[in-house]
Amino acid sequence: MREVLPHEADWSIHYGEEIIRFAVRRQPQRHRGSIAIHVEPPGRVVVDAPHDASRPTVLAAVRKRARWVHEHLASFRRRHLHVLPREYVSGEAVMYLGRRYRLKVIPADVAEASVKLCGNRLEVRSTDPAPAMVRAAMEAWYRARARAVFAKGIDDMLAMLRWKPAAPPMRLQAMKIQWGSCSPAGRLTLNPWLVKAPRDCIDYVILHELCHLKEHNHSARFFRLMDRYMPTWRQRKARLDELAEVILNQ
Repeated sequence: MREVLPHEADWSIHYGEEIIRFAVRRQPQRHRGSIAIHVEPPGRVVVDAPHDASRPTVLAAVRKRARWVHEHLASFRRRHLHVLPREYVSGEAVMYLGRRYRLKVIPADVAEASVKLCGNRLEVRSTDPAPAMVRAAMEAWYRARARAVFAKGIDDMLAMLRWKPAAPPMRLQAMKIQWGSCSPAGRLTLNPWLVKAPRDCIDYVILHELCHLKEHNHSARFFRLMDRYMPTWRQRKARLDELAEVILNQ
């Protein structure tokens, strides 16, 4: 889940009347001739290619799978049509750890806005119930919960790994198209909105990034690590992809 560098993003092909734009991640350890194509939520196309793959070679590989890419992009667009923009008002559905709650905005004479889970409701108490203030309070709450949930998830996952990497530094960064990333220096960056997802999906993202501490690529060795420690990671990823539009809709 490495960030795509800006200079790698100016790629596109034509498929019928559609222009398919994609980003390329250069991976020095990827075998020559091995090119992988991913369609990631909420509809970003990413191509993993060897460091020495030429532009014509990459374009030819994407053209060969253009129909498959087109169908996946169309699927993302269809799902997105059913996602309504957030209004931050009472009665709206919100998510936390894979469960849906009803938002309840309560005008109250309080020094500082507060957010609390109460049964099947997420209650926001504030002297100013305006949507902008409710949104700010909720985002602060999500970030606080994300930091605690992710920290525990990282500790639990590290205890399971046989190769025992040192605990990496972790930071939160809101992102529209990524759940997380791992820098070459070994720092994990996680999307705070991921805390809305089920715990098993959160664990999948955490393991993905921790495996990058050993294999900073998407090579066969990387996926063997994923399979060893989480044989069900593909199902978890698919579930997370299905929820992406709802979770990332801020």
